[in-house]
Amino acid sequence: MFYTPFKDLRWRRPLLFLAIVFALASCNRPKPASPEAMKRFESIIPKPVSAALTGNAFTLTDKTTIAIDSPAEELQALGRYLAEKLKPATGFDLPLSTGKESSRSGSISLRLIKDRELGAEGYELRIADDQVTLSANAPAGLFYGIQTLRQLLPAGIEQTSAAKEEAWEIATGTIRDYPEYSWRGSMLDVARHFFGIDDVRRYIDLITFYKMNTLHLHLSDDQGWRIEIKSWPNLTSIGGQTQVGGGKGGFFTQEQYKDIVDYAKSRYVTVIPEIDMPGHINAALVSYKELNLGPAITREPASRNPSGPVAGKVHIGIEVGFSTLDVRKEVTFKFINDVWRELTALTPGPYLHIGGDEAHVTKKPDYIAFVNRFTEIVKANGKKMVGWEEIAQGNIDSSTVVQYWSNQQHAKVAAEKGAKLIFSPAQKVYLDMKYDSTTKLGLNWAAYIEVDSSYMWDPASYVDGIGRDQILGVEAPLWSETLVTMDDIEYMLFPR
Repeated sequence: MFYTPFKDLRWRRPLLFLAIVFALASCNRPKPASPEAMKRFESIIPKPVSAALTGNAFTLTDKTTIAIDSPAEELQALGRYLAEKLKPATGFDLPLSTGKESSRSGSISLRLIKDRELGAEGYELRIADDQVTLSANAPAGLFYGIQTLRQLLPAGIEQTSAAKEEAWEIATGTIRDYPEYSWRGSMLDVARHFFGIDDVRRYIDLITFYKMNTLHLHLSDDQGWRIEIKSWPNLTSIGGQTQVGGGKGGFFTQEQYKDIVDYAKSRYVTVIPEIDMPGHINAALVSYKELNLGPAITREPASRNPSGPVAGKVHIGIEVGFSTLDVRKEVTFKFINDVWRELTALTPGPYLHIGGDEAHVTKKPDYIAFVNRFTEIVKANGKKMVGWEEIAQGNIDSSTVVQYWSNQQHAKVAAEKGAKLIFSPAQKVYLDMKYDSTTKLGLNWAAYIEVDSSYMWDPASYVDGIGRDQILGVEAPLWSETLVTMDDIEYMLFPR
């Protein structure tokens, strides 16, 4: 038999075809996830309700698109938010596409669905090797799902400039998550040391990364008054100019406060302003002498401790419990009404926090009278009253929210009166407490709180007789007696 070119071509064509088929099959074969990607999948904070790995990987590239199934502006804003979070580290300018048919291979798809189990803040994240689908009943759920997506990517994704990564890889699988508690918050004390608008925005971004939805701003204390009240301008022009240690202090104008509220809203966070009364009020007493105690009332701590702080004089230390408003003065309630009227107009959220803690020099009958008046004033402004646990001594009811921090008996009384509770036990979630005896920042009057101690507790079993249905949620306060910079804040706040 003679060898001919025709016969060679006849046999080579099928071989070439098979080679192409095998090459394409190899290209389309799912890529196994790296150990690092799988570890990220199993380490999401807070831990999801369910998370099932399938072992492959989706890779974010410059060809990835963000697909949104609705032209609604809120969903478009979420798509832009996701693109903006991914761009600095990757350099990818990911385009948005809109419409039911926009989702395709290589896309991250954001979808609104109906899934009763997920509620208003839950989400489902399905990650395949060729597509990511994030579904929720409401935009808030999509926002929280985006935070999970960020945690699934390499840590470099959070850099604000180009990061060196071999691949932006996400392990494949399905995550379903929804919150156990509706109130998931953190409190920032801007009164002891003042933190400006940029710091507060960053604080909001940091807490929302972990799906927190409430920012409690402690806006006044003995050391400083931090929110402009136009009908009482001395509160900021005098009372806002000091802080612990004698620094220059500062305050938010009403326009700046509105900016914080709007920024928080864009991150699905409710801002709750606190004006601490009737104690912790010295900055106001310094600003307006007429708010100080009348001559017929003695200031007991001053007589017991002449060297301690004196109400009505500038205070830059960390001591508390020496100042109070006067329940007998008409001007006191004009002041309170004006403050809450202006703050109500600036605060769209449903809550006002009246403080109420550590009113050591307010006589108990006067204290109860204050709490009862506060209740009326807050209701008259169309809001729900929140207060520290001591307010349980007043005539509170199911419309009141009580923040438990130290005294379990106060918490039990609040629950007996029908109030809902926020759990902020100082020994577990006061994150200004030192980690241990070597920590240079913070205090330790409540406890040394190491990371595992912050995690290892259950609100529903923490106080005998107070069950899950009476607890709105958990809030981690960060008091600022020793915190001066944003670096200080971050060191104490995370990882706890």
